[in-house]
Amino acid sequence: MRRHGRRAYVRSVYFLPSLATLGNAVCGFGAMYVASLAAIAIETGAGSIIFRDEWTRFWAHNGFSAAAYLIFLAMVFDALDGRLARFTRHTTDFGGQLDSLADVVSFGAAPAFIALTLFRIEVLDVHHVPFVLARLNWAIGALYFSCAALRLARFNVSNEHGEQHHYSFLGLPSPGAGGTVAAWILMQQDLRWLGTAMGGGYTLARQLASIAIYILPVIVLATGLLMVSGIRYQHIVNRYLRGKRSLARLLAVLVLLLLLIVWHQYTLALGMLIYAMLGPVTWAYLKWRPRPATTP
Repeated sequence: MRRHGRRAYVRSVYFLPSLATLGNAVCGFGAMYVASLAAIAIETGAGSIIFRDEWTRFWAHNGFSAAAYLIFLAMVFDALDGRLARFTRHTTDFGGQLDSLADVVSFGAAPAFIALTLFRIEVLDVHHVPFVLARLNWAIGALYFSCAALRLARFNVSNEHGEQHHYSFLGLPSPGAGGTVAAWILMQQDLRWLGTAMGGGYTLARQLASIAIYILPVIVLATGLLMVSGIRYQHIVNRYLRGKRSLARLLAVLVLLLLLIVWHQYTLALGMLIYAMLGPVTWAYLKWRPRPATTP
């Protein structure tokens, strides 16, 4: 009877939070699939022949940008499943474990795979760099994925239910790391499109796109290491946006939303990068700032 009861418990799950969590995982899986379609289309140069239906051709043509957008859609599902669980008062250990497994796919494997593939397509295959650098690119992606898995395993064993325990995180949250990589890819792809489609007047955009693609492995490496660091990161929504706030903060959020509407690729890239780097900068400032002299 005890075994039968346990089987019945595992079979019954809370539907809406688990469905949102699985939506998170599917978005991460879809991002990797779309990035692979884009890689095939670029390498063969015959995407319109290989992909005969319009829908697949669209994903292949906009592959890396579409993959980055799917990472952000996974972030929406990741925020939604926790809200649904707390709203229905159905927070369970099963839901927490499933959420971490989905995060490993969407914010661990998918950003590393997309960044690794994009760097290979635009740099390694074009300039024929030494074999060691090609393997280094793979090693950075593998290290990022390993750090994401370690970060989520540490979160699982130390997580406590209740929103009052989620005002800060130990280490960069995996959605923040994945979002930083995805936003940088979005910006780089938009700069490359400007430099290619708009002609010779946009040589600066082409140069910035080249600089951005070379910085991409550094961002992947840095965000991966920050996930397993001991640096504290604030939960932006729970800490700064809930409850009563000043009029100046309301206007700042409004300006940010307007920038997202007008120039979302660059606003997301700079905003996510600032959030990721704010942790080590704050830690260094608190560690090295001059201490006030104590009076005897």
